[in-house]
Amino acid sequence: MTELVVRALAEHETSLFTSLHDPGLVGRGAFGHTYVPVHEGGDYRPEWTWVALRDGEVVARAAWWGAATDEAPMSLDWFDFAEGEAEAAAELLRTAPLRSEYSLQVPPGWRDRPEIRAAAEARVAAARAAGMRPLVERYRYVWTSECGLPERPGQLEFRPEPDDAVVRDVLLRVMEGTLDAHDRRNLEESGPRAAVEDLLGFLNWLPSPRAWWKLARTPDGDLVGIQIPAHNPTGPCVGYIGVVPEQRGHGYAYDLLVECTHDLVAEGAARIAAATDQGNFPMAAHFAKAGYPVAQERIDLVP
Repeated sequence: MTELVVRALAEHETSLFTSLHDPGLVGRGAFGHTYVPVHEGGDYRPEWTWVALRDGEVVARAAWWGAATDEAPMSLDWFDFAEGEAEAAAELLRTAPLRSEYSLQVPPGWRDRPEIRAAAEARVAAARAAGMRPLVERYRYVWTSECGLPERPGQLEFRPEPDDAVVRDVLLRVMEGTLDAHDRRNLEESGPRAAVEDLLGFLNWLPSPRAWWKLARTPDGDLVGIQIPAHNPTGPCVGYIGVVPEQRGHGYAYDLLVECTHDLVAEGAARIAAATDQGNFPMAAHFAKAGYPVAQERIDLVP
């Protein structure tokens, strides 16, 4: 077999990257996204876009994404390969000097659709061969105004909290017994305070006002949790929902989600993205109750 050449894309090689046939079964292509580099008005940097070539033809490709101010990529967005070139794809990931989480987007119910399941499992296997490991599978939701605005339960009171020290203490409490796989991973690897700082780093990275963050309390003043309406780089989203341990089991996360939805709609949102781990059954139930349909599923792998 001809020797494999793995390299970054040059600035004007967009057509080389897009020359690899994508059947559109899984990944970003399955949901209408296209690869557009920054010099053409898109999001992808040539130095963060890599290809594996055999006889000058692309047999595998990968593109990492980060915001304009990021010094390292936030995510691996594109990762696919030609039939029979799984090892070339794994070698591409091993060779490229970039490491970040890989979130493979798949249609809802993908395991029940053989062709889609095969495509998804092939990408996961290639990523694992390159040293990545599956972390969690998630649901991604998209609420639109056509879904209807859920009625506020009216059990809790919500107030902005400008003091970062107070927010840190609340997040430390929320982290106890969390069902979120990303938070659990950070807790195991770095400890509670570092996990909170990592979360705060992400929340502050989001291009939405810090003033939107609110704490929830009972009418008697007892702390219940925190809800953070936000914008990610593509639009409005549920940034964070968390309930402190002593208040769990009362369904309060639903109240926080509804308040977050109302806050975003009040800011002009007609479409709101959100996500939760598939194993977080209470939160998944709250999203369903609040009228958030599952738009896609996601398989998260980490280096």
